[in-house]
Amino acid sequence: NGAVTVAGDPDHPANFGRLCSKGSALGETVGLDDRLLYPEVAGERVSWDRALDEVAGTFRHIIGAHGPDAVAFYVSGQLLTEDYYVANKLMKGFIGSANIDTNSRLCMSSSVAGHKRAFGSDTVPGNYEDLEQARLLVLVGSNAAWCHPVLHQRMTAARKSRASVCSVVIDPRRTPTADEADIHLAIKPGTDVILFNGLLVHLWEFGGFDRTGVTVPAFGVADAVAAARRSSPDIPTVAAACGLDIDQVAQFYALFRDTERTVTLYSQGVNQSSHGTDKVNAIINCHLLTGRVGRPGMGPFSLTGQPNAMGGREVGGLANQLAAHMSLEDAAHRNIVGKFWGTDRIPIKPGLTAVELFDAIAEGTVKAVWIMGTNPAVSLPNAGKVQEALEECFVVVSDCVRQTDTAAHADVLLPALAWGEKSGTATNSERRISRQRAFLPPPGEARADWRIVCDVAARLGFADAFAFTMPAEIFREHAALTAFENAGTRDLDLGGMASISDEDYEALKPVQWPVNSSAPEGTPRLFGEGGYFTPTGMPNLVAVEAAAPANATDSNYPLILNTGRMRDQWHTMTRTGMSPRLSGHAKEPFVDIHPDDAAALGIGDGQLVRIESRWGTATLKARHSDRQRQGQLFMPIHWSRQFSSGGLVGALVNPALDPVSAQPELKHTPVRLTSVPAAWRAFALSAKPLTVGNVAYWARARRRGCWLYEFAGTADDGDPVAELIKDWRRRTANGVEVIEFEDGARGHRRMAALKYGRLEFCLFRSNGTELPPSDWLAGQFALPSLPDEGRAAVLAGRPPSDRADAGPTVCSCFGVGLKTLQAAIAERKLKSVDEIGALLQAGTNCGSCIPELKQMLAVRQGRDRDAASLIAAE
Repeated sequence: NGAVTVAGDPDHPANFGRLCSKGSALGETVGLDDRLLYPEVAGERVSWDRALDEVAGTFRHIIGAHGPDAVAFYVSGQLLTEDYYVANKLMKGFIGSANIDTNSRLCMSSSVAGHKRAFGSDTVPGNYEDLEQARLLVLVGSNAAWCHPVLHQRMTAARKSRASVCSVVIDPRRTPTADEADIHLAIKPGTDVILFNGLLVHLWEFGGFDRTGVTVPAFGVADAVAAARRSSPDIPTVAAACGLDIDQVAQFYALFRDTERTVTLYSQGVNQSSHGTDKVNAIINCHLLTGRVGRPGMGPFSLTGQPNAMGGREVGGLANQLAAHMSLEDAAHRNIVGKFWGTDRIPIKPGLTAVELFDAIAEGTVKAVWIMGTNPAVSLPNAGKVQEALEECFVVVSDCVRQTDTAAHADVLLPALAWGEKSGTATNSERRISRQRAFLPPPGEARADWRIVCDVAARLGFADAFAFTMPAEIFREHAALTAFENAGTRDLDLGGMASISDEDYEALKPVQWPVNSSAPEGTPRLFGEGGYFTPTGMPNLVAVEAAAPANATDSNYPLILNTGRMRDQWHTMTRTGMSPRLSGHAKEPFVDIHPDDAAALGIGDGQLVRIESRWGTATLKARHSDRQRQGQLFMPIHWSRQFSSGGLVGALVNPALDPVSAQPELKHTPVRLTSVPAAWRAFALSAKPLTVGNVAYWARARRRGCWLYEFAGTADDGDPVAELIKDWRRRTANGVEVIEFEDGARGHRRMAALKYGRLEFCLFRSNGTELPPSDWLAGQFALPSLPDEGRAAVLAGRPPSDRADAGPTVCSCFGVGLKTLQAAIAERKLKSVDEIGALLQAGTNCGSCIPELKQMLAVRQGRDRDAASLIAAE
């Protein structure tokens, strides 16, 4: 019947069958609503031949007139490795430009640069087993409980099984991950280098650098320690600069010094910085000095931000890379790749990185761009400038979704396959290559990305080099290139799979590279006994100077905006936004503000506000949260203009770049916040998407059987609710029964519409805040017909007295609502997360809701002890 059920593979060594909420909900995103199903040119449906001719012809004309650097590709960590490989081969090998970059630039490039400076290669030394074998887990700039919940649950289980395991979270925000930690260092944003430089000095002075007797000799030790002393000579200086207590810093330093089995995990809070590479090397320095790299239970560990960011790096997806982890700036590497591909067009200089690329489009030097599987009109900093630039360029978009902020600017749209439909490989954070297999047929006229690229390559005159007929052929070539003239000089070596048969490729089991004659079954760890890929074979400690974030302060913008991910959404919501289950946890964008800052600005909880930076504005609702440091705001990255009128965080963020990695500063933007007086509020639920007119604020979220729209307006907005109802009536067939209530004096309006007894539309408006919760109402759209007593209940906005309202979703994996949990905790006197899980299943899958469950238990226990100390659950 077309339904898809998703379950984890218990034999896969990366997750042993556990899925995060997003993985569990994948089955809800495979429908054809909003899919791009056929090629389009200038908004009109055309044949594949017509669309491909348009792409190839325009690219050929521009290259002929302006040279190969006048065109570019912008690709994605959502591509499979085989897709990535052919795109990189076409641009760097045959078009002859290095202008191919990837959205992985926004999440991983600082880590790549740090690895290369320290190890001589972009190598993650360890694996996920190290998280269970460590005695100290240090998480820096990582809300793993929400962003990597499966790994976080493995760490939590390890801590439960061994009381000696300790965890430290270093993060300005008190995140759900910090809630679970033994120690939370609420560091002042931008001071990571000061903290880890201080740790390096401490390790040097107190002998931690030679505890084990197996420390690998390294270059640059004296210079790195000297540089560290300049910013971080002692613990009191570090504590003052980082906004921490002296005792906290001393405790962390002693733990790191005395615990040999230490893994430091870092993610976007480190990488997404104008000094991200230095932050990475400050962390790696401490591990190199103590010899804690590549051995069981120890090492620096970069948590990847996308499903195939590492696979893209393997095939040269970044503008400063060649395929097979080779360097564009190395003449020998250029010769190797050119010889293997049979081309003399390998460029000799790096191409434009992500932000630079769209700046060049705005300047007119790049005249055509092909965007594959990503949404830069939302995700890049200074998003308003990006959207203006796309209007002046020839834009090709290959994607699976028809309506995105980026697709709105496309001259040519090419329908690509989505998850469940395409076949190939991807590599995760621990260097593990896994097969992705199709189980759904291609919908409409959609094609695999690799095939689309090969078809364009053939039209550009390169058919012989792109005569691939299946992913296995591409993988074999990729594997062979990694081994070509390698002889152990490069970390990435898949020579053991260079001749893999079609059958063995189809049956490929997860394996960690290198895979070669010396390691036919793969390689769990690297560098445990040396063997670095530097010219000397020894690692490098990098002298790192502490520096403030670029564009860090501005007197006109006194607050600092931090950005990040939510638990149940992914990137710009083009897929996860289609899932009712995932949309139940956070229905609209928000900005978190400390209550003291809110009081000083006169901003109430839930009030509409405007955020302004030097680069743009956003309008959304404020949420009071003492999890923020004072002076700091937090805003999620996910909401695009498809889902909100004013929640686009990319319009605000600081476009400053790390000078080494070119990764943008997404964690530190000076902003100001002002209230927006809302004269009225409303929400609508509709079985079909609505056309929203001019209103100060709107946001939409998927619900089972309907869409939820939230509205807020000013006195200047007119009456968009009346226009919305008028438009809905105009587009609705006859035979609809409408029930209404209106109180003009108070601005109240309530309306519900039924068709053949089934709820089709409802709307609630008020000049105040007296609006009922929408969760129960949304559930009524899933009913085949509304019972008689349900009609009055719908207009009242609450269930009949004998019906339960589950409330907003807390556990997305099993669809367990807040009110259901509160009632069970109170009535059954539940005292632990395990008891909740046994009764309702909540918290028993990915575990990302466990911090919220613990908070609810604390709230209830507080009620039992002292009614005056009640706090509200988030």
